Amino acid sequence: MGIGVLGATAVTGTEAAEEAAKKAEAGGLPQLDFSTFPSQIFWLAVTVIVLFWLMNKIALPRIASVLEERADAIADDLDRAEEFKRKAAEAEEAYQQALADARAKAHEIVAETKAEIQKDVDAAMAKADAEISARSAESEKRIREIRASAMAAVEEVATDTAGAVIESVLPDVMDADAVKSAVRARMN
Repeated sequence: MGIGVLGATAVTGTEAAEEAAKKAEAGGLPQLDFSTFPSQIFWLAVTVIVLFWLMNKIALPRIASVLEERADAIADDLDRAEEFKRKAAEAEEAYQQALADARAKAHEIVAETKAEIQKDVDAAMAKADAEISARSAESEKRIREIRASAMAAVEEVATDTAGAVIESVLPDVMDADAVKSAVRARMN
């Protein structure tokens, strides 16, 4: 019995191989064989429906959620970027205001410093002018004294010289008071 079953299977296997060989010799592709079209169309429809259901229930919702998450993340990033841009603009405005205030304060400090320096310079100039005036007055006084003493010395020398000349020319006529008054009149 075991042999007979095996023999029948072998015959059937051989027949199947012969039939496949005939089909191969008949030429063409098996998917283009009109006798198998109904089963091919059935399995095509089943495959398309299963793929559509899988895509619709599993893949597309995941893709949609990923796209939605990305869109939300991009929107959040854009909102944060806009917020940072606004904060940067506010910071720049505050910086410009602080810079303007610092410049104004610096100008005030410069003006105050100039005023203080000018006041110090004016005081020093007044003190120097007073010292110069005092020294000038003292110098003029000394010059007058020196001039007066020089004039007195010149008058004395002129009187002595004139007296000596007159005494040597006219020894009897010499009057010392007359010589002094003549030299004094001539010098003035």
